[in-house]
Amino acid sequence: MTVHVRFFASLRERLDIGDQDVAVTAGVTVADIWRQVLGEREMPSNILAAVNMEYVPFTAPVQDGDEVAFFPPVTGG
Repeated sequence: MTVHVRFFASLRERLDIGDQDVAVTAGVTVADIWRQVLGEREMPSNILAAVNMEYVPFTAPVQDGDEVAFFPPVTGG
């Protein structure tokens, strides 16, 4: 199973990672995707996640073909 992982804004710059396709096993969660891509690198406490452009908790399951996105909180003015 494969998912497309994206990192946005300052998170993308800080981690020096953009988009990538990742092979995963069935039953993985958003948090599992973070660990698979970034290993032991700690997840910042204020990071948001989305699966297929919908905000989700890090315990949300991920399915084959999903897009998983990580990004800092969005602010406006």
